[in-house]
Amino acid sequence: MRDFQSLSHTKWDCKYHVVYIPKRRKQRLYGALRRELGKIFHELASQKGCQILEGHLMRDHVHMCISIPPKYSVSTIVGYLKGKSAIAIARQFGRGKNFTGEVFWARGYFVSTVGLDEATVRAYIRNQEREDERYDQMNLNV
Repeated sequence: MRDFQSLSHTKWDCKYHVVYIPKRRKQRLYGALRRELGKIFHELASQKGCQILEGHLMRDHVHMCISIPPKYSVSTIVGYLKGKSAIAIARQFGRGKNFTGEVFWARGYFVSTVGLDEATVRAYIRNQEREDERYDQMNLNV
C-alpha cells in the first residue's frame, strides 16, 4: 500500500525526477558550496511544502527526486529552488567566486514523473556519480 499525502480536499502522491545545471554547465558545484547547497535546497523545498526524497550534487549538475504538492506546478517549484538558491549562493560565497546570483543556474531543466518506478529512479540518482566516473574512464581509455 502506498502512502499518500493530504491537502484539505486532496489525497496525492506527486513525485518528479528533476535535473538542472549551472549556467554554461561550468563545474562549480564542489567544496563548501556543494555542502551548503544540499541544506539550502532542503530548506527551500520545505518552505513550499515539498520534500526532496533523494538528491545528488554533481560538479556540473543537480539530480533530485522531489515530492511536490499538486497545488504547485513543477516549473514554479524548480524556478523557486533555482532562484532562491542562486541568491543564497551569491550572499554566502560573494563576488570573489564570480557568482552573480540570478545567473548562476541555466534557464532550462529536465523533469520526469516518477510514478510507480520511484525505487528505480532513486537508485539511479544514488548511483549517478559512479556511472559518470565509469563513463569518464571509458572515454579516457579510447
